[in-house]
Amino acid sequence: MGENKTRPTNVDVDSFIATLDPPRRVDEARRLDAVFRDATGFVPQIWGEGIVGYGRYHYHYASGREGDFLATGFAPRKARHSIYIMPGYADFGEILRRIGKHRTGKSCLYVNKLEDIDIDVLAELIRAGLADLARRWPVKPV
Repeated sequence: MGENKTRPTNVDVDSFIATLDPPRRVDEARRLDAVFRDATGFVPQIWGEGIVGYGRYHYHYASGREGDFLATGFAPRKARHSIYIMPGYADFGEILRRIGKHRTGKSCLYVNKLEDIDIDVLAELIRAGLADLARRWPVKPV
């Protein structure tokens, strides 16, 4: 089995955030970083080409595939933020109804701008996602 393409790097998180474009993304990424640090208690690490990850877990599937991946995090993309609630198995519908304007993917929440969502509800979602993940695999700091 191949290795994950998305792996932790040694890129400095603050330096990465400072390079974002447009400039509004820098401010929003700093706000998201503060929310994730507070909600998780973890120090972030850059994964892959631009995911700010908090914590990690080791998974092992019945297929035999296994590896390490970030426990939660976000990717400040140019058009919208991708917020990762891993692995995406739980039904967070009640929380999502209160969070504000967003779209969802399998393990992602897509937010155009932070003013569209309730940051306190996002923190609740992050904590709920970590608790759900920890029921399957141990979550560890980086």
